[in-house]
Amino acid sequence: MPKKELSVSAIKNGTVIDHIPATHLFKVISILGLDKSENQITFGTNLKSKLQGRKAIIKVAKKYFADEDINKISLVAPHAKLNIIKDYNVVEKKTVEIPENIIGIAKCFNPKCITNNENMVTKFALVEKEPIALKCQYCEKITNEEHLEVL
Repeated sequence: MPKKELSVSAIKNGTVIDHIPATHLFKVISILGLDKSENQITFGTNLKSKLQGRKAIIKVAKKYFADEDINKISLVAPHAKLNIIKDYNVVEKKTVEIPENIIGIAKCFNPKCITNNENMVTKFALVEKEPIALKCQYCEKITNEEHLEVL
């Protein structure tokens, strides 16, 4: 039997975010505010993945996320999986879902939109999940996957 090897060490209590596209690791860290967190955070990138080829993983000790917080990463990591860890055991598994309203996460692609010319929070309504299409609540233009820029 082949020896199992952990690329990233286990945590006792907290959240593991798996199946993040390797190229989006630092965006996920930023979106979740983990770059300002006091919690112990372990991450790995360019790990082997049967589904994605290469993936990233984040382990956050002693932290559990509200669904609305974790769903923010769905724009950059639509297939991310969450494992809730208690006493080194997975007690719950969750998948991210794109929220119906996206607030302050994405940039409107329309250069004339007020959100690109004034200091204000962007607001979008989800029009389509795959491929993603977001309707700006201010200028009503549709931002699609090709033009999607996460703030």
